[in-house]
Order: sequence, then C-alpha cells, then structure tokens
Amino acid sequence: MKKSQSLSFESSLPPLDDDVDSCSDELLGSQSRRWLADLLAGNVSAGSGDVVTAGQDGLFVDYQFPVGELEMQAGITWKRPKELCPSPQFIVNGASRLDIRQGKLGDCWLLSAIASLSVHQPLLKKVVPLNQSFEDGYNGSFTFRFWQYGQWEEVKIDDFLPTQGNNLIYLSSPERNEFWSSLLEKAYAKLKGGYRALDMGFPHEAMVDMTGGVAEVLNIASLPRNLPDLLRHMLAKGALINCANSQGPLEKMNELGIMYRHAYSLTAVEKVKTTHGTEDLVRILNPWGNTEWLGPWSDLRGPEWSTVSIEEQRQLGRVRQEDGEFWMSISDFRQHFEVMEVCHLTDTLSGSGSHVLPWSYVMHHGKWVPSITAGGSPQSGLFWQNPQFYFVLSEVDSDPTNTQKTCSFVLALMQKYQRRKGMHLAIALHIFPAHPRNTHLSREDLRVCRPVLYTQQYFSRREVVLRGSLPPGPYIIIPSTAEPNQQGAFLLRVLTEQGNAATPAHNPVPQDVSSLTEPSFPHHAALPSPKSIRELYKKHCNKEGFCKPQRLYNLLTEAIQGGVLAGSEKNLALEHCKSLVVLMDSQGIARLDWSEFQTLWDKIKRWTDIFLDFDKNRSQRLEYQEVAPALKAAGIQVDDLVMQLVGLRYTESNMTISYPGFLYLVMKMESMIHKFQAYDMMGMGTVTINFRQWLHMTMYN
Repeated sequence: MKKSQSLSFESSLPPLDDDVDSCSDELLGSQSRRWLADLLAGNVSAGSGDVVTAGQDGLFVDYQFPVGELEMQAGITWKRPKELCPSPQFIVNGASRLDIRQGKLGDCWLLSAIASLSVHQPLLKKVVPLNQSFEDGYNGSFTFRFWQYGQWEEVKIDDFLPTQGNNLIYLSSPERNEFWSSLLEKAYAKLKGGYRALDMGFPHEAMVDMTGGVAEVLNIASLPRNLPDLLRHMLAKGALINCANSQGPLEKMNELGIMYRHAYSLTAVEKVKTTHGTEDLVRILNPWGNTEWLGPWSDLRGPEWSTVSIEEQRQLGRVRQEDGEFWMSISDFRQHFEVMEVCHLTDTLSGSGSHVLPWSYVMHHGKWVPSITAGGSPQSGLFWQNPQFYFVLSEVDSDPTNTQKTCSFVLALMQKYQRRKGMHLAIALHIFPAHPRNTHLSREDLRVCRPVLYTQQYFSRREVVLRGSLPPGPYIIIPSTAEPNQQGAFLLRVLTEQGNAATPAHNPVPQDVSSLTEPSFPHHAALPSPKSIRELYKKHCNKEGFCKPQRLYNLLTEAIQGGVLAGSEKNLALEHCKSLVVLMDSQGIARLDWSEFQTLWDKIKRWTDIFLDFDKNRSQRLEYQEVAPALKAAGIQVDDLVMQLVGLRYTESNMTISYPGFLYLVMKMESMIHKFQAYDMMGMGTVTINFRQWLHMTMYN
C-alpha cells in the first residue's frame, strides 16, 4: 500500500444526458472514449453478465468491468498488452512469487496472497488456467477462477489494462512482457466491484477467495516456543501464511526496514547449518518487490551469510538483490512481526504428486431461520433451536510430540451474502460432547451440558475460525448468532486429519429449511411490492437509469404514502436522501444505478421491519429508550456515550426518531463502521489514515 494513496470512490463512465454534466476528453482515457463512442454508435452491444460482443477489431471487450475514478484521470489510457510490447506473454519461465510489483493501489493485502498462491502450482493452476496465451486462440479475453461460498466461479475479463506513459499503473511483473499477475488482479477487481474496491483489505479474505481454504488470524507473541515446528507443520499442509506489524503508522518503515501495517508473505522456514551450529530462518516476501529487512541475515548487509556454505546458500535459493525477498531469524521474526494470517488448505486442492498433505475437508450449508433454527446464544434460552452437526474424532494426530493422544481440527463458520446486505451478523461456534445414545442434543441436554471448546466471543466478521485438539470421541458442533431469530445463511467447514468426519445431526427441528415458507415481515404492509418498486424506480430515475437525491426523495415519498407508515413521509428531508445516496454510492458520483438502489431497498425493508417491531405504540416514531435495542437488532452495538450523541444529533425536540430519521441513522452508522473496518487492515481495532483520506471520509458521507 502506498501511503500517499487517498481513499477514493469508484466511478464508471458518466452517462451523457441532460441530467448529468458531460465529461471532457481529458477526463476519459482514450480507450474509455473509444468504448463509449463504440457503444453509443451501435458498433458494440453490452448485455448482462459477460454477454458482450467484440469491438471493431474483433477482440473481446468487457463493458461490464467497472471503470474507477483513478483510471479515468488525465493521462491514463487503457491498452492491451500487444500495444505495450511487441511479444507479450501470459507467463514467462513459470509463474513465480517474484512476478509481482505493486502499483498505485493500496492492495498489498491481495498481492501478498497472490505471492503465496504462486508458491503452490496446483493452486495456481486452479485460479489461473495456464493454457491461455496471446498467440494461438487469442481473442482478447482471459478467464480466472475464484472460490465463493463453497464453489468455484469463473470471471472473464478483457486484457485492457490502465497505463500511464506506456507503463501499467497497477500490479506489474518485473518482466515487461509478462502479464498473468496483472490480469489476475484485474479479474479479482471485477469480482469485488472494481480496482478501487481493492484499496485496503484483509489478506486472509483474498487467500480464501483464491484457495477455498480456511483462514485464521494469529497473534505471534502468543504462539508456542516451538514456532519453527509449527510453521513447518503448516507449510507441509500447504498453508499460505501472511504476516504484518500493526503497531506503527501506515507503511512507515522502522529502523530495520520493516513496514508497519503492511502485508508480507512467509514462504519458507529452514534450519540452516552455520560454522557456529544451526539456525532457524524464515523467508519473507514484500509484495512491493523492494524495501527489504536490513538486520541480521539480510540479503545485502547480513555478515551471518559468511558462516553458511555456498552450496547451502544455493539450496536455499538465496538471491543477493533488492527483489523484496529476504531471510530473517525466528527471534527477529517474533520481534518485528505481530500478526500472522494463515490460510489452511484442504484435500480438495491437492494435486497428484503434490508434496503437501492438506487437511481432510467436510462442508455443510445451513440457515438460521427465525422461530425455527435461529436460537441465538446460550444465554437466549433458545440455543437448542440452532442447527447441530455430529462430529466424530477417531484418528489421533501422527505428531510424535503429541503426548496427549488428541485429534487436531479446524472449524470455520462463514456467513453467506451478508456483505451484499451491508451487515455482518455476530456469529460464534460451540462444541459439546455428544449424547451417548443420540446424535443430537435436546433442550434438556443443553441445560446441563457445558461446551468443551468455543470461540471466546461473538464476532461480526465474514468468517470465524476455531482451531483445537480434543480426545477421540463424538462431539456436537453448534453454529449460532448472538441474538435469536436473526435470519442468515452459513457455510460450516470442518478440517481434520484423514479419517475424521462431521455430519448434520439428526435434529428433530427440520434441517432442510429451503422448502419452509418464509415468515411474513412487517414491511409487507408498509412498503410497495418488488414489482411496484421496480415501476417506481423506472418512473423516478433519469433516462439513463440513474437516481439522484431529488429523484430518490420523490421515489421514497411516493413509496411510503401507500402503507401503514403513510404520513411519516412528511419527516423525510432532501438532506436524508442526499446522505442515503452518498452512503450507498459505490462510484463516487452522487447517484445510484438500479443495482445500488436494490441494495439500498433491501436495507430499507430490513430496517422497516425493525422499526415497526420496536414502534410499540404505533406512533411512527421510536422513543429514545427504543433506539438502542432497535440498533442492536440491526447488528449495531453502541455504548452509552454513543447513545448520548445519537440523542443530541438525531432525535427531535421530544427525544424521538421518525421513521425516515431512523433509516438515515442506521445507514450512517453502518457506513462509518464499514469504512473503519476497511482501514483496519489486520483487524486490530485501530486505524491510521492521512489527512486527505480523513477529508474524503468525513466530507463525503
């Protein structure tokens, strides 16, 4: 990540109509102008998904790729690799961890995952089909695969890349004619919503998306003394490992060359023979391709290498140059890195002849359905309603140092599609001893039974991971949300040594909830039907299909008038709608397209349910004491100080909040929470931003 990179918002090509200021040629890159001109002239047609016809030269053009603000600046042009060099190659001399040079994006988190991926050829072939080239069969398109909620999805892109001065502005390879890593970055950007969506993120999320593995975040200081053995064990199972130091200001360098709050890849651990004995070293890669460790065992300044034979240095693959890769001792690793993100691989990814021995893998899809399978936490009194999974451990670890005769495992609970809804539920895992005669624990069983292992708290994350070791025997896994009757879908993954398994428990509560009728929701009586809201959007958007704040104000006013909340539209202000547009706008252009409005409307429906549930006296207002429980139901936990601020800033003179005011309040809080999480790179609860980023964040919200 480059510290000077400011927070920006994605911007697709502005439509040219009487409701939108036209953009100048200087704003659009030459290739973007050509795309737009072709589209308006009818030379090409853009359909849904990847159904896009070829450009004038017969090569594939992906009009669905979201072009961002940075790529539209003056001097930026989109070029195919054949315009950048005479003989472009997809891969030159094999794909390597050294094929990565960071560009103007703050996506070192992604680049460190790509570097780790390139170390494992079976994984690389899964994500990056290697039979693609710029020669035989070339049509301007490339395809990549990413793991999404239990299955691999293909992402097809064209090979136009943003350039400045004939140089790539984002990820590039040190080999000017090699493009696999640049195109992989573009494909992942398309999956996430554009290049700008890659600015700041979590390495473990990228590793999961590229491997289908299970990622966990570890505090290095709390790891056991035999850290080299633990790292060897993880790497032997094919784990991808990233590390960072989160204590200092964003990407400032300490006195020995380590960047703060910057993601590195750990790619090897070796016991090295020296003239003084043996030393455990780890190999680290900075995805920038430069800026290396300057302490003991460094590439250029480390006198310690003089104690190691040339032959051993050759076996280690040591390279004496500023390429971003370096070795350091385990003790220095502990001292200069704080957090380690580990992505555990599964046997579904092991190729024939592979030297890694990954975990055995079982996967289960499930749902929390209100009043049926959504029992909440153990304190709720309904915990027994949650889905249960029967978990048998039989194969003891083969590790000779394991004197306890236990079975290791990793559990991962991932909530599905919550990011689309704009909210992550707080989730957790509990493991109980199984009943001696049943594969399900009843309400009575759970009253007296205590968990043998559980996550320490409920986390509002996409995925929570529980790693442990237990004696052989049968167990019950219970995934749950913090509050009862919260609706959501989840994916439970169980990683074990070969021979162990987990299956759905024989639960008297129906496990197959896909056929159950969805409960009725209060918003049905307050808001228009899906068909009606689509007609309202068509009525109020401009002719290019966009909705500006004034149009959103007219739309919501009409939508509210026809239901049980009729009359509360009088409390809707244009300022509310300006904020709703800006907070939902992913393109930084202060208007919503249909997909963005759909996301906003899904939020409004959910928040309307909550508002009506807590508006006990049907006054179309929430009393001050009702606001905190309503926010909690929306997944937002606030303390007394925040509630005092809410009372001062968002309530009327009688300390109530109207229906439109509640929608605005929840939207504002969710948006600010998500922005904080985007900058909290390693999930440590603190962020560091520069002055320009602060202004972007506070002025455009």
